[in-house]
Amino acid sequence: MNNFPSSAGCSRGVGRGDKQKQKRYQGLSHNLVSKYTILLQGQGSQSGESVQEVAGDSRGSVRGRRVITDVVPSRPSEVVSKSGTSGTQITVQANYFKILKRPEWTIYQYRVDFSPDVDNTRLRRAYLNEHRSLLGGYIFDGSLLFCAKQFKCPQNSVYVLELVTKNRADESIYIKIKAAGTVEKADIQQFHVLNLILRRAMEGLKLELVSRNFFDPMAKIKLENYRMEIWPGYQTSIRQHETDILLCAEVAHKVMRIDTLYNILSDCVRDYEDYRSAFRKEVVGMVVLTDYNNKTYRVDDVDYSASPLSVFSTKDGDISYDQYYKKRYNITIRDLKQPLVVSHPTDKNIRGGMDQLIMLIPELARATGMTDAMRADFKLMRAMSEHTRLPPERRIERLRVFNRRLTSAQSVDVLRSWNLDLDKNLVEIPARVLMPEKIFFGNQKHYTCDNRADWTGEFHKTAMYGHVDIKRWIVITPKRSLRETQDFVKLCIRAAAGMKMTISEPRYDEIPDDRNGSYSQAIDKAASLDPQIVMIVLKTSNEEKYACIKKRACVDRPVPSQVVTLRVIAPRQEKSGGLMSIATKVVIQMNAKLMGTPWMIDMPMRGLMTVGFDVCHSSKNKNKSYGALVATMDIRTSGRYFSAVTEHLKGQELSDQMAMNMRLALKAYQEHHGALPERIIFYRDGVGDGQLHQVVHIEVELLKSKLDDIYKSAGKPEGCRLAFIIVSKRINTRYFVNKRNPAPGTVVDDIITLPERYDFFLVSQSVRQGTVSPTNYNIIYNKMGLSADKLQILSYKMTHMYYNFSGTCRVPSVCQYAHKLAFLIAESINRAPSSGLENQLYFL
Repeated sequence: MNNFPSSAGCSRGVGRGDKQKQKRYQGLSHNLVSKYTILLQGQGSQSGESVQEVAGDSRGSVRGRRVITDVVPSRPSEVVSKSGTSGTQITVQANYFKILKRPEWTIYQYRVDFSPDVDNTRLRRAYLNEHRSLLGGYIFDGSLLFCAKQFKCPQNSVYVLELVTKNRADESIYIKIKAAGTVEKADIQQFHVLNLILRRAMEGLKLELVSRNFFDPMAKIKLENYRMEIWPGYQTSIRQHETDILLCAEVAHKVMRIDTLYNILSDCVRDYEDYRSAFRKEVVGMVVLTDYNNKTYRVDDVDYSASPLSVFSTKDGDISYDQYYKKRYNITIRDLKQPLVVSHPTDKNIRGGMDQLIMLIPELARATGMTDAMRADFKLMRAMSEHTRLPPERRIERLRVFNRRLTSAQSVDVLRSWNLDLDKNLVEIPARVLMPEKIFFGNQKHYTCDNRADWTGEFHKTAMYGHVDIKRWIVITPKRSLRETQDFVKLCIRAAAGMKMTISEPRYDEIPDDRNGSYSQAIDKAASLDPQIVMIVLKTSNEEKYACIKKRACVDRPVPSQVVTLRVIAPRQEKSGGLMSIATKVVIQMNAKLMGTPWMIDMPMRGLMTVGFDVCHSSKNKNKSYGALVATMDIRTSGRYFSAVTEHLKGQELSDQMAMNMRLALKAYQEHHGALPERIIFYRDGVGDGQLHQVVHIEVELLKSKLDDIYKSAGKPEGCRLAFIIVSKRINTRYFVNKRNPAPGTVVDDIITLPERYDFFLVSQSVRQGTVSPTNYNIIYNKMGLSADKLQILSYKMTHMYYNFSGTCRVPSVCQYAHKLAFLIAESINRAPSSGLENQLYFL
């Protein structure tokens, strides 16, 4: 296998993917527009060169990858209105701009082929651009041409045009253009074209494409002390919403490190005797950016046998890497002895015919992303948050600036040439604020949530709703840390007493050192004494030690465990009341792990099981993922749960595992109540747009079928009353109330929702910094007999029941529990936990 540098200039380099045949779209009638849509997101071009384009200039292509997704209709035909009625009516502004005029044009679509084939998109565009006087204004994406002119087929030919141009070697390149259909104003292809036009207009903003989005390097913010830069930018998409075509615009930021892989290599050479292993460990898995072509790559290996002097083959003959970069980019590589970094081709590259390893020069590859050490640096995170966590007022102003830039100068010429007009104001939407929830504690006391959505302070004076006294427990601590550990345990006992919970003095197991083996032996010894819970003290956060402890306590010797670090429980500079607050949170966690109930909400519905499901990918093995299911056993009176987690390989469907784990959850519920639940609401997290079809047509169908069988065999011929809701956190929608964050419980279910979905947006949490992010709920199946209003209220209630934080969270608690469990297994345990823990929240 030959190896190639990261450039489209090689004869078989990354440009090969452009040979993939583009999908041809059939025109859809207007009444099907709600069933399909096309979303476009940018990603770097093969050439990486900037595109200067004006209306009518055929270089008018869009740099970037189009992510084309069929929208899966999930709105039941009987649902006339998906709007709720409860709560206080308000008006919010959202980060959307209305397209004022629906296009009235007809666009002709053509397929463009080159003979001999040209696999470099930049060259394809350049060759076609030579004939712009004939073609007029058009958009060309490398394979498909959209043009306002209609060309007729000559007799005895399948091509409407056959053009000829010359390459650098003075060889003839034949361009063959074939008719592929039309795009009428009612066609779904219209949104494809609209997004292409928008991207073309955005090129007038002088932004750069990095990975998938446009950023403004001229407005970059330098954090000199941390060798980092923050590039502001935008994420955009045009889509058909309930009644209008809307442009969604969101402010984005890209964290760019000034460090190159060569800097990291130099540090490893300086700091480690075995610098090769240290460098490989540091960079493998990292995503890097090459400035010369604005492309990103994942590092998969380091080749110490190769250097910039190594030679590879091109269509013009053999050439060394240093000569190639000098000739192609006029870049002089300074260190000719540095090793090369290897990036494996992606699945998309392989499908496109490129299966060679991509070789990168450390000196030219800039590190991206943040290390764990960076994330742990409080000062760095605070410095970044000042620029990235924009409060609503600043975010709105940035959006208005974007709008002004887009409707001025060169950009507006592009829009007007296609007869498009963009509203200058943010879209205003009717919304509702749901009634605040009451949080119930012990002794029949309750607290009504305010806009902070946080009831932590109530535990200093109130008993927990239900608690489990801890009479047998063991604390494992390094011998040198015994005094600090004992002081913290005393605080925990005091905090528990304030919440009317009894914690006895523990038995201390002092280990001589903090090696993994010492912790494992101590856990084995502790488990043999049948404690209720074990507390393990670490000197500092250490992923390897934490994984070792959790494997032992969750798999080999199952026992509920609570891991704490000295840095948290015995900080050098203790703030007033800080340690007592930490002790209170630890006690609440331990109580929840022992099936206690720290607090409760008002849940009027009887016989309800709520279920959360999430998937987490293993960072150690990218082909493995773990799907976790967490279900409530009694949401009205106790904190009993059932959990299960299963491993699956990349590309494997989750349907069977999900149905199997649901069968186990129903069995546990039946053992607890003597009957099956009357209703089940299933929240599914971790679903991308590309997986929606599979979830709707495979997962839900199989789950529904299996549950109906269980219910019918139990004497319930009507089957299971199930609702299945997809929960999405990674969305670009934001909304504001009078330039401020909306209050927790603010629901939007019109205007910006999608006509083909039964969906709504909900802000359930409060934030101290930046702009709050809503969560999208897509109800893809509903036979519970509940209205949209009741499902919205129920979903909001469930965001109050996550016992790891005494406040609301972004998603229903069962989703957050499922995520916590899947993350623990994927990152630390990498195997199924003991079934003996399945009824406890051991993973908190």
